[in-house]
Amino acid sequence: MAESLQLWRESLLEDYRVYLSRNRELSDNTVRAYLTDLNELLDFLFISLATASGREPSVSQLVEWLSAPTQIRTWLSEMSRQRVARATLARRIASFRTFSAWAQTHGVIEVNPGVKLHAPRPENKLPTVLNPAQAAVLLDTARQHAFPESTPGLVDPEGLRDWALLEMLYATGLRVSELTGLRRADIDSAEHTVRVIGKGDKERVVPYGIPAQLALEQYLERGRPALVATPGPQSGGDWVFLGVKGGPLGYPRGALYVASAHRAGSGTRPGAARPAAHGGHSFAGGRRGFAQCPRDLGACLAGHHPALYAPVDGAAATGL
Repeated sequence: MAESLQLWRESLLEDYRVYLSRNRELSDNTVRAYLTDLNELLDFLFISLATASGREPSVSQLVEWLSAPTQIRTWLSEMSRQRVARATLARRIASFRTFSAWAQTHGVIEVNPGVKLHAPRPENKLPTVLNPAQAAVLLDTARQHAFPESTPGLVDPEGLRDWALLEMLYATGLRVSELTGLRRADIDSAEHTVRVIGKGDKERVVPYGIPAQLALEQYLERGRPALVATPGPQSGGDWVFLGVKGGPLGYPRGALYVASAHRAGSGTRPGAARPAAHGGHSFAGGRRGFAQCPRDLGACLAGHHPALYAPVDGAAATGL
């Protein structure tokens, strides 16, 4: 790729990143996803142009194709041909429409092709979740790892962290990113609630039940201090959930690894669900989750799409 085209591309991506972060105030994960979508589109257009012309395209040619609805539809058609999920396709269309509107406003393109794109109707099917029995086995396995039988009277700090993380995940229905982003000041132990800053910097207060409270207390009193004391370049600060080096537990790799490891240890079949990814969904459809959060169910589900939970067992809801 010619240096001028490479510099133009880097500048475009950086300007767009700043807009998404500062002006739109989108989360880091959303910004990363939008930039990934744009990068894939630029790669597709670059390869298509080079193939059609037999030589490396110029900036002006790439900009021309970037504003051409037919070329954008070709990119989307290629994804459909690769059997990309409709939800992913809809997200990428929304992502491009955000970019194209910004690009026209800032003089990158003259015509906004995004206004002529329409997202496919999403498939409103329930996500795969853990049933209450599977969740109970998973949480019990995590508790056993926190108190190893081989060392009576002693605890495993990482095991306590994992137990508390999984109990809180199932009890609150929080996103994994919200859970790993908790700070100690966000927890009100007396009221059994956590304060969460979710999408769009919206704040909500979410309650949790006694099993999660017990696990959290054990971790904060006996597990977290040991992780804070772990020698390493990072400082635990006031993050609730810490990694083995004393810094905040990473998302998504760290938290997803925790859930996957305990799922394997509990014997929960891999196809049943990804506990960390679908903890909120398991909460939303599980009776234990509803029982822990009867009066504030709206706060618990505020971070999830309401249309997904219409088919939830009515008996669980009417018993509140």
